[in-house]
Amino acid sequence: MTTPYEETKIRLLEAALVHVAFDGWSEATFQAAIADADVESGMARAVCPRGALDLAVAYHHAGDAKMVARLKSQDMSTLKFSEKVATAVRFRIEAVTDKEAVRRGTTLFALPTHAADGAKLVWGTADHIWNTLGDTSQDVNWYTKRATLAGVYSATVLYWLGDDSIDNAATWDFLDRRIEDVMQIEKLKAGIRNSPTLSKLLAGPNWVLGQIKAPAMASNTDLPGSWTSPRV
Repeated sequence: MTTPYEETKIRLLEAALVHVAFDGWSEATFQAAIADADVESGMARAVCPRGALDLAVAYHHAGDAKMVARLKSQDMSTLKFSEKVATAVRFRIEAVTDKEAVRRGTTLFALPTHAADGAKLVWGTADHIWNTLGDTSQDVNWYTKRATLAGVYSATVLYWLGDDSIDNAATWDFLDRRIEDVMQIEKLKAGIRNSPTLSKLLAGPNWVLGQIKAPAMASNTDLPGSWTSPRV
């Protein structure tokens, strides 16, 4: 059940999408959305203090929600884990209702003033994917999994924005290649762990990394993770 606050933001977002292709995620788009949605200006500012930027963020979150819902409705028990991840990225891209809105959003979040918001959104998408697929890592792998997937997702979206192939076939091929690249890295890491010589050489760095915990295991702090002090 949505709240009046959420309902107002949805109305503004739906009205804004008509104008984004022409004016981007701009103040002009925000003002047009206020008029089209018949929302009082003060209420619109209360819901979206940063104007169209908040609507762009809301649009991305809506895509994440659609992806998660679709993933939960699918039976992927016969898929390899790498295939599940690729499917999740594909579902996220297919959740897009307006390609031009994403193109304009990419431009918006490339600006230095909004880059942090863009990075947070991409990280959030990767986090949603891993959580939905049942990731239980509690150590540094929690971070590396999301960082790696964020890179794969970002690269795939940029490729997709310029893809004019039938049914995005070229994009899905690109995605499969990126996933395969990641799997090669994981195989390399496994080989290092299983090597008597290399595993001893990296014992120190691995011990340091072992002290890093995922946010779920961290104490109540604003920092993204924690450092566990070694026992003496």
